[in-house]
Amino acid sequence: MMVRVIKELPEYDHIVVTLFPENHWKNELQCSKLICFNLTSLFLLPIAVFKFRGLVKKEKPAIVHTHLFWPTVIARLSVPKKYPLITTIHAFITTSIEYKNWHVRFLDKLTYKFRKNIIIGVAKGATSEYFSLLKLKPYKAYTLYTFVDFDRFNIQHIIGNQHSATFKVVSVGALRMQKNYLWSVKAFEKIKAENIELHIYGIGDMQQEIQEQIDATGAKVVLKGEVKNIEDIIPQYDLYLMSSTYEGFSLSVLEAMAAGIPLLLTDIASFREQGEDTAAYFSLTNEKDLPQRLIEFSKTSPEALKQMAEKGRQRAIEHFTLPQHVEGLRKIYEGALSTEN
Repeated sequence: MMVRVIKELPEYDHIVVTLFPENHWKNELQCSKLICFNLTSLFLLPIAVFKFRGLVKKEKPAIVHTHLFWPTVIARLSVPKKYPLITTIHAFITTSIEYKNWHVRFLDKLTYKFRKNIIIGVAKGATSEYFSLLKLKPYKAYTLYTFVDFDRFNIQHIIGNQHSATFKVVSVGALRMQKNYLWSVKAFEKIKAENIELHIYGIGDMQQEIQEQIDATGAKVVLKGEVKNIEDIIPQYDLYLMSSTYEGFSLSVLEAMAAGIPLLLTDIASFREQGEDTAAYFSLTNEKDLPQRLIEFSKTSPEALKQMAEKGRQRAIEHFTLPQHVEGLRKIYEGALSTEN
């Protein structure tokens, strides 16, 4: 998201600061400076505060914009009040594993009170939930939806899985606990007799555990690894499945909407806000629900599936495009600058 937005804001001179050297953008990032503090441990955060304070003093930025928890804490302790400070909240924090730790909630609340800053939530629910959970009074808060790049997901890509007897389902996302892939594997274990197959694209630290469960159960699930051309791959499937226990505002769901395939998602607040009535939802408290929904979808007519997919794509076009996001961010930046001036 950050990489794509930076390309659309050439009127700003972008300095990107990271805490750790690992990144996934490779050569795609277009900025005037990329600075890494090369931390080896979170115990070195006081050093990062000192470094960032010096960097801000040297560069004199018009705006400081942070993403994720620890960079936000560092910025709140480093950035003088004469510089607008903006933070994007990417998750519904009541369900975030990170915020189950009391010290995370304490630090967030304490540093916000120390240095009130502008908050941008990726969903309406995420914005309101942030202040209600931490019992904070908002200084300035906005909701700015995540976007999908329709230059990648154009209508010519939408081909569908029209020539296969197998009903093919796809999931995309890192293989980690939040994505809850083991729930999907259990569901496919219950429908082994059906001609339905799930392909999961992504890598992560749960790969071995997921593969072991697939092997042990005989579920028709295939781990496909990481790919770069997901816009070419998603439209080849009949249904997009996400079994996440929590999400911020899922980019992969937006990509599926833009790619023009129907959605079957867990019944959580963020997915409801993304899909509304254009997606179908299943319960995480009833193990029979997902297998039943999968069978129902596999027997649904192609025309009905197409209509559902088109509704989802239209919703993405109306609410979740890159130009809409960039326009909203520009207004927030301009408002912050005019307030300071």
